[in-house]
Amino acid sequence: MTIAPPPPSPLSSPSAVRLRLVPQPAQGRMPRRIDGAWWPHSPDLASELPRLLGGLPHAWGHVTSVLVDEAVWSPFPGRLLVANQVVRLRRTTTQHSPSTVCLLAPGRGRWDLLVVPPAATDAEAGRLMERMATAVNGPESGNRAAAERRGGSGG
Repeated sequence: MTIAPPPPSPLSSPSAVRLRLVPQPAQGRMPRRIDGAWWPHSPDLASELPRLLGGLPHAWGHVTSVLVDEAVWSPFPGRLLVANQVVRLRRTTTQHSPSTVCLLAPGRGRWDLLVVPPAATDAEAGRLMERMATAVNGPESGNRAAAERRGGSGG
């Protein structure tokens, strides 16, 4: 198990989490396929994940398991200690285009985030994050979100 340093304060560090979440669906509506977009600073999951988890809404609860495409990230351990709690890291070899990360919190839910490549420019990342927000909030959100996950035009 790897012990990760606590996430830096977003106000005091230029390396704060780069995360955009879409509003949660109203009661009775179908859940979205993508809940937001995350732009990590590097492919080092062990250093990036604590920042991400520290930037999530408290209502999401404690994330205990994370599923990621191992091809996107540098080698990482099976477990990581984040804020004095163990987070299980699970790998998938099924490549998604674009890449996603799945966060699981027992009793609270599952959240899927689009992963913006760390090497993306500010403009590229902004476009991807905006496209994600538009796709999941548009009138055909289910079809458009699925197209985004496959790398299609969405519509």
